[in-house]
Amino acid sequence: MQKRTLGNSGLEVSALGYGAIGLSFAYGPATETQEAIALIRSAYERGVTFFDTAEAYGPHTNEEVVGEALAPFRDEVVIATKFGFKDGDPQAGPDSRPQRIRRVAEESLRRLKTDRIDLFYQHRVDPDVPIEDVAGTVEELIREGKVEHFGLSEAGVRTIRRAHAVQPVTALQSEYSLWWREPEEQILPTLEELGIGFVPFSPLGKGFLTGAIDENTEFGSDDFRSTVPRFSEENRRANQSLVEVLGRIADQKRVTRAQIALAWLLAQKPWSVPIPGTTKLHRLEENVGAADVELTPDDLRDIEATVSGVEVRGDRYSPQMQQRVDR
Repeated sequence: MQKRTLGNSGLEVSALGYGAIGLSFAYGPATETQEAIALIRSAYERGVTFFDTAEAYGPHTNEEVVGEALAPFRDEVVIATKFGFKDGDPQAGPDSRPQRIRRVAEESLRRLKTDRIDLFYQHRVDPDVPIEDVAGTVEELIREGKVEHFGLSEAGVRTIRRAHAVQPVTALQSEYSLWWREPEEQILPTLEELGIGFVPFSPLGKGFLTGAIDENTEFGSDDFRSTVPRFSEENRRANQSLVEVLGRIADQKRVTRAQIALAWLLAQKPWSVPIPGTTKLHRLEENVGAADVELTPDDLRDIEATVSGVEVRGDRYSPQMQQRVDR
């Protein structure tokens, strides 16, 4: 797989990363440990060198699985993890106090079976802790050799600038896909100006853009999509038109909807690295195959013209979760 560099940082990773969240959190029952380890190693064997986890996924268990899976080739991969929630529990609210950041770093190092965290993100902005204090704490961890790069997740432009002035931000992780394009308005221009890389999460619209979800899909109580307005039965029915559009384009290119969605993202910025996640080997192979899909300027214009006529309905987060997104 081709490599990309996240902004001006010099951090080189595979063009597509792997988001490990779904192996143990948010999308239903956790994958059996040995099966999860095998899938992560399959991603590495297929050229993926960028793996994303967090203390909040599980909580804690996701980091343990990722650490175990990548231990045999630790020096050949980049591991990103995150701090920022009380006791690693998203429901408990944010906590980015300096002492908490330091504790998470030590615990993550142990769970990941490593001596350094390649990319350490603030998971969500904490309104009670100045971002300068957060950036300063990570700067100290970098000086100590425990962390190599600093990242932010779902941060707004003002926060990004303030943090970057204290400790250069290597990457911003935020949702971005053909059905959530808000970052194009202010975030992407700011990142380009400052030389910060971009890591789109949910690049397949939490599975919706693959075509595997429709109005009849039922989500379990342990699947957070059951609380997301965009995934209500009514909105799934309305948003099906976007999937149909992707299907027509994919058929013309003789690829899948997911591959078109990922190839489109890869074509947006050379310093952007999407991190699709999956619990299935055939989906992993499908996602990795998107890196070989070439979209011409004409293809991109056609996609833009076609997709821009589709109105996507429903908020991407519940009201409670939306409050934690920094504007």
